[in-house]
Amino acid sequence: MTKLIAISGSLRKQSYNTGLIDAMLGLGLESIEIEKITLNDIPLYNGDTEKAGIPKAVTVIQQKIQAADGVLLVTPEYNHSIPGVLKNALDWLSRPKPDPTFAGLPLAILGATPGGFGTISSQAHWLQPLQFLKTRLWTEQQLLISGIHHKANEAGQLTDAETLQRLKEFIEGFAAFAVARPRR
Repeated sequence: MTKLIAISGSLRKQSYNTGLIDAMLGLGLESIEIEKITLNDIPLYNGDTEKAGIPKAVTVIQQKIQAADGVLLVTPEYNHSIPGVLKNALDWLSRPKPDPTFAGLPLAILGATPGGFGTISSQAHWLQPLQFLKTRLWTEQQLLISGIHHKANEAGQLTDAETLQRLKEFIEGFAAFAVARPRR
């Protein structure tokens, strides 16, 4: 069984990107287990807080990442860049040292937006921090979902059959990549 962690970069209850994770969970993927991670309990990074101890919400996610075969960053795009909540989470998750959590970690980026270019700018902006963290970024496929508001219902759940198929192929491709050269 391939174990993947999917982290939503949005805090909104009816987030399209969290809806993508929910769609992943409903794909019926054989031999792939996906766990949805939300970031609601992670505080803003503050060195003073860190001195008092890494927050429990952070250490729980760190442990889940370390036990997983790979991570999916499901990122919205805000102002043609990365969402602050997801960047904040990565800043916390890389504490006190990034290597145990991220070095060699198979990681893929995908995302959805109502805009016309998918999340291309956000995904491009993730390259620098992910390279610094020494992740093993999967680049064989991209999943940039534009016009998501036409492909999902009012609750943010993906309903478009073609997009669901693309999502399934993306997850299967990434899972194969993640287990082909495990980081351990």
